[in-house]
Amino acid sequence: MRTELHADVTGAVWKIIASVGDELEEGATVMVLESMKMEIPVLVEDAGTLVEILVEEGQSVVGGQPVAVIEESS
Repeated sequence: MRTELHADVTGAVWKIIASVGDELEEGATVMVLESMKMEIPVLVEDAGTLVEILVEEGQSVVGGQPVAVIEESS
């Protein structure tokens, strides 16, 4: 099953840490957002494979915006 990861806050994509194809454990950081000089990680809720990154470093995002897609492990 594919699951979208969403930005928790409005801000900018500061750094993308994971790459498409990476196997990620629950709680792994996919990217870090920057908002009001705070760093907010985007975390994987369920283990799976990162299949798509929907944003680029430096891009502005709004809270609730999809930023990546995970194929959950069965």
